[in-house]
Amino acid sequence: MFPALNRVTFALLAFTSVSATVVYGIQPSGLAQLTPTERLSSPQPSVHGTTIQASELILKQEKGWTKDYEQYFGTKFSIQFREAPIVRKALKQIARQTGKKSAVIYLVPTPEQLEIFLVTPGTRPIRHSFPTVKQKDVRTIAKILRQETSNPNKVDNTRYLASAQQLYQWFIGPVEKQLKRQKIDTLLFCVGASLRSLPLATLHDGKKFLVEKYNIGLIPAFSLIDLRYTKLQDTKVLAMGASEFQDLTPLPAVPQELTAITKSQGGSAFLNNQFTVENLQAQRQQQPYGIVHLATHARFQSGIVENSYLQFWDQKISLNQLSKLQLRLPIVDLLVLSACQTALGDPQAELGFAGLAIQSGAKSVLGTLWSVSDEGTLQLMRQFYKYLKVSPIKAEALRKAQVETLQKKEFSHPYYWSAFTMIGSPW
Repeated sequence: MFPALNRVTFALLAFTSVSATVVYGIQPSGLAQLTPTERLSSPQPSVHGTTIQASELILKQEKGWTKDYEQYFGTKFSIQFREAPIVRKALKQIARQTGKKSAVIYLVPTPEQLEIFLVTPGTRPIRHSFPTVKQKDVRTIAKILRQETSNPNKVDNTRYLASAQQLYQWFIGPVEKQLKRQKIDTLLFCVGASLRSLPLATLHDGKKFLVEKYNIGLIPAFSLIDLRYTKLQDTKVLAMGASEFQDLTPLPAVPQELTAITKSQGGSAFLNNQFTVENLQAQRQQQPYGIVHLATHARFQSGIVENSYLQFWDQKISLNQLSKLQLRLPIVDLLVLSACQTALGDPQAELGFAGLAIQSGAKSVLGTLWSVSDEGTLQLMRQFYKYLKVSPIKAEALRKAQVETLQKKEFSHPYYWSAFTMIGSPW
């Protein structure tokens, strides 16, 4: 999509202290843009610690992040934590079932350094550390990438490449040889605060976006995802949504979106005053739709869990009320929310977004980090359902839809395609 960078690369300047006026060539406000510089040596990660230490740290992280989600949603999850050997075993089983080889990448920014853990089906856990990359540095670059990709007024430039390449060097660079050696094609990212609203598909190696190379999923913790695998090729969809609202922006393309989806996948569509919680429950009682598609506003906002909600025709359903949708009876394999908007970089909003699959009861959720244009959403959703009928896993259908979208000149900027994120099980 983009030519390889030769003498000039979007490397970033050396680290400075918190009190300095410039970090990586950016003002502390994060509003100034990164600029190309002559190639500089990036901080190199170190591989250290025993396999036992890496496994213990991964389990500690799983427990810590699970506690964060429990506190946010005000509930206690009845789970058995999966230690690294169990994760490896599960990845092997999924590979046999799907033909896709998955790896889990834990990204743990700490005040002292950036920690990266890799768990694959073929090797013991690997730990990498960037001793000179602090949490504040990761957050600064992540913030810039979000600003450059989520703003519709910036779709005529490629300034996002600087931050996209720096984050690729940090997050993927240390483990890329292992990924290639083991022929990994699917990446599950389990990440810390400030990274849960990062458009991971946009990470860039200088030639290609990450999504052009790997299927991508975001998980709250490996212990919190549903490992049962179900093929969705012939699964019918319950498609519901609204094109007009009393106090929210209209979504005029929703009728066309619902029609296109049910025509492609098979199923039923309900619009505007038929889009109610009661009707959703009634329709699933008549037929156990495995896919539920909601074309409506979903807001993930700062503060307590009640601040974030899904908009139905006649009411808002806050995240702690998602059990009303009864998506566990029977379980919904895929919940699609095609008009989400997240307070990017906000810790509480991120917990709501990344925790959607846990709280809703669905195995997987496809959501958006920001409100994509009607045209962009319709384009990508059409492609997603087309590929869902032939792809062995959901994350692959999303990847193919994103790649096909970005190859179209009018939708090539990440604003149009990188917001779409597979949450929970990518399979």
